[in-house]
Amino acid sequence: MTRVPGRDNPCKRCGACCASFRVDFARAELESEGGSVPDGLAVDVSAATCRMRGTDHTPPRCAALTGTVGILVACGIHEWRPTPCREFGHRAPMGIGDEACAAARRRHGLAPI
Repeated sequence: MTRVPGRDNPCKRCGACCASFRVDFARAELESEGGSVPDGLAVDVSAATCRMRGTDHTPPRCAALTGTVGILVACGIHEWRPTPCREFGHRAPMGIGDEACAAARRRHGLAPI
């Protein structure tokens, strides 16, 4: 059987972080400001800050997240996601499984990685 890169990545089955945390980022990351985050997926927080749409709801769920948390998910803007999303997985070795990841997974009834 041929291995497909990334297929075994537990993040592609999880998505708990995208459905647990508020995601604020610099306005400069918006497409209209020269960045890559689609303006339609952000809401204003302040003159300098935006938030990913849906992450301030109760319960939070990023509007760019597709699929079912814990089963199969994808980020609809993975290539264009804001800095906090890019940095989230890089805090732990191999990019997954740190305490914030474990806390998000617990919120959704999932075991830590």
